[in-house]
Amino acid sequence: MKRYTILLSALALAVSAGTAVAATDDLDVRRLNASLDQLSADPVIGNYAQAEQARAREAISQMAQFKPKDKEHAHYLYVAERRVDIAKAMAQFQDAQAKGAQLDREHDAILLEASRLDTEMARRQLEQQRQQNQMIQEEAARLQQQGVEYSQALEQAKAEGDKARQVAAAQAKVANAAKKQAALAEAAARAMRDMNSSDGGAPANTPATGSSKKKSSGGN
Repeated sequence: MKRYTILLSALALAVSAGTAVAATDDLDVRRLNASLDQLSADPVIGNYAQAEQARAREAISQMAQFKPKDKEHAHYLYVAERRVDIAKAMAQFQDAQAKGAQLDREHDAILLEASRLDTEMARRQLEQQRQQNQMIQEEAARLQQQGVEYSQALEQAKAEGDKARQVAAAQAKVANAAKKQAALAEAAARAMRDMNSSDGGAPANTPATGSSKKKSSGGN
């Protein structure tokens, strides 16, 4: 029974430690998911940009696969944040488009009503509607441009990441080639030293050999 209690306590501590680490690692994930949840729950624009919202959640899931200390985490965090921004901007843009279409329908209705109303009053109403519609269209165009800029920034970030990986691979190849070249140079120098040592020893032995031959012939 005592052993069973100890095992349960150890398991509880392990789960608590794992939960604490997960809470630390998932701060960015929770922040971005909360931002998307707020967008999807918005009664005005929550139903717009469903595809962009799905891509943003996918980017967050990719980021969650890496720990904050991993070098890939910063890249995927940037991608996820831009995806969330694009989803918000696109939802606002689509909402502006819907409002613009509604204003166009109201504009047509006013035109029909103008035939039954005083001409001057109808013109004033139409002018007011046109001004409002123009403001909404300008805001919609601005949001669309913002979405394009976010997309371009995302593509640039991907390209820079790919370029960085290529540069790192090239540097690794250069370093390996330099190591191999240094090893070859060292081997060549060692061989040269060995050759010089062999050549330097021969003259010293030659006279001794000649002298030995003379002594041999003298003795004979």
